[in-house]
Amino acid sequence: MLDLLVRNVNLPDGRQGIDIAIEKDRIIEISPGISAQAITEIDGAGYLASPPFVDSHFHMDSALSLGQPRLNESGTLLEGISLWGELKPDLTTEAIKKRALELCRWSIARGTLAIRSHVDICDDRLLAVDALLDVREIMKPYIDLQLVAFPQNGYLRYQRSAENLRRALDKGVDVVGGIPHFERTMAEGSESIQLLCEIAADRGLRVDMHCDESDDPMSRHIEMLASQTVRLGLGGRVSGSHLTSMHSMDNYYVSKLLPLMNEASIHAIANPLINITLQGRSDSYPKRRGMTRVPELMAAGINVAFGHDCVMDPWYSLGTHDMLDVAYMGLHVAQMTGLQQMQQAYQAVTDNGAKALGLEGYGLEKGCYADLVILQATSAIEALQLRPERLFVIRRGRVIAKSVPSQCQLMLEEGKEEVNFSRGLF
Repeated sequence: MLDLLVRNVNLPDGRQGIDIAIEKDRIIEISPGISAQAITEIDGAGYLASPPFVDSHFHMDSALSLGQPRLNESGTLLEGISLWGELKPDLTTEAIKKRALELCRWSIARGTLAIRSHVDICDDRLLAVDALLDVREIMKPYIDLQLVAFPQNGYLRYQRSAENLRRALDKGVDVVGGIPHFERTMAEGSESIQLLCEIAADRGLRVDMHCDESDDPMSRHIEMLASQTVRLGLGGRVSGSHLTSMHSMDNYYVSKLLPLMNEASIHAIANPLINITLQGRSDSYPKRRGMTRVPELMAAGINVAFGHDCVMDPWYSLGTHDMLDVAYMGLHVAQMTGLQQMQQAYQAVTDNGAKALGLEGYGLEKGCYADLVILQATSAIEALQLRPERLFVIRRGRVIAKSVPSQCQLMLEEGKEEVNFSRGLF
């Protein structure tokens, strides 16, 4: 007797009519027509079963703080940083926890069960660190939450960053972060990368840098990050987030940069919603798109994941933490509208994100954790087209969220009712 049996679902790789057998917290079989009984059985009705969505880059400490202490009138990155600095003195651990836990509920409802969140360590009280460590423990049964020690005001630029980063890592923060383009000089930015990568190597930790998040075509911090990754043997454990300068770089230089990133096995994390909102602000027309070169990175063999980055905070006044919105925007901005490219955009918020985070037991294969989402769509591409309901969200073999299928009744002629159920939309 199985604990859970999901029948007749389609998978993102195109397989159809698949059953998924689950015992305890693991998938024990995944194939058509499984002959077994289960305590709980779900009829997938030909809908899409997907591994959970992964947000590879987020700021949970600032999420849902929109309007505190005021709105970002210019909509720029620098005003957002200034606003966050104004808010920090009034932060409390409980307020951060309350907002973060609410955001986690939004995430679960939308099938996002893994999040890497950067947490600002330039508040000497480390309130956000303590709050999100508590949230990580509370949400552990439901969400894989990784925390990045992020020196928002610069590792070298803010005099207590080194001490605070050490304290945050000692408390249990998972990943070493940085923001080299926010240091005072390009040289100090490079120095910060070297120092932070050495800390990660000494502690056996991963690295995730806010890197080249500007429109400057001469920014070279991803080059330095790749070099230090190779020097310290950190391959596969390092991510470069944003990388927006790459959209302005000379094509010849990029042709040299991509092989270097591939050699270092660096993960690239783009944040389509935020990158296209914050970048290109100094341009008139033509105006740059502001997102890194996603198709070119993928073609070079580099693992590219997408992040939501912000939800209703000083930098971004929108968002519901739906990773399908992120993929949808990403494929538009990157002009990835071919069938294979749309599949790649879907992978950027699922498999590729799991790879960047180093998640174990992720996926829809025998032996993987029984974590999956059943969507009201029949394929990954249709899910991108519709951003449909998450009918069931399953974590470790247990249903933790479910939704009623979306349905619309059309009344086109007086006294007659017409109902259209096509494509899962009505």
